[in-house]
Amino acid sequence: DPFKRDWVLRNTAVSEVWGVGRRMSAHFEGMGIKTAMDLARADPWTLRKKFSVVVEKTARELAGTPCLELDEPNPPKQEICCSRMFGKRLKELPPIKEAVATYMMRASEKLRAQGSVCKKLRVSIRTGMFNPDEAKYANGVIVDLPYPTDDVRLLTKVAVDALDRVFRPGFNYSKAEVMLLNLCQRGEYTDDLFAAAQPAEATRVMAVLDQINERWGRGTLRAASVPVNPDWGMRREMMSQSFTTRLDQLWKVVCE
Repeated sequence: DPFKRDWVLRNTAVSEVWGVGRRMSAHFEGMGIKTAMDLARADPWTLRKKFSVVVEKTARELAGTPCLELDEPNPPKQEICCSRMFGKRLKELPPIKEAVATYMMRASEKLRAQGSVCKKLRVSIRTGMFNPDEAKYANGVIVDLPYPTDDVRLLTKVAVDALDRVFRPGFNYSKAEVMLLNLCQRGEYTDDLFAAAQPAEATRVMAVLDQINERWGRGTLRAASVPVNPDWGMRREMMSQSFTTRLDQLWKVVCE
């Protein structure tokens, strides 16, 4: 309502306006700008020249001219993929299953983070494609899940079992990939009245799993099939240090 808006502007000190600090308030008072209404009626170009474009946009917003767009939340992803190169070529099926279980752990975290459930998944493996001396092979399989789910235990079992259908001995595998397909939000799908559904206990277990890992760090609680320090993990010798995000990697200054 214009009347209520004007009343609020007249009765709000300019120091209460977002982005106006103590020093800027003193400058405004010297210009005769004491309230938010005074700022809204001030000349925008003068404010821009004397202060900044941000102050100009703030004044225009107070006067009713939209200048700052609201950030719309990103829509949930329709597909979630987790794929990594192995640190070394793998010839046997067991370590590849470990890798797929590890990737599924991460993919399911992303799935639950956006509040979605998965109806299908795809598992694929391949060899290196650029070495002319290596035999090349790539294959994948899509599996329908018994019901829409975000339970990492079910997703991991289905994905690992599907590897038996695509694995071929005699190849040096370099990469595996898991992809969650046909995603939807909870309550957005209509299923058969008598069809199986994810048990409520599984939903609560996944909530506890995410809470523990969020508090104590990713991987604190994980599926038994996910190894701690696998020898097939990605090579990270040349990875850049995380100086600004990890305390254990902060630079140390030694004064002699």
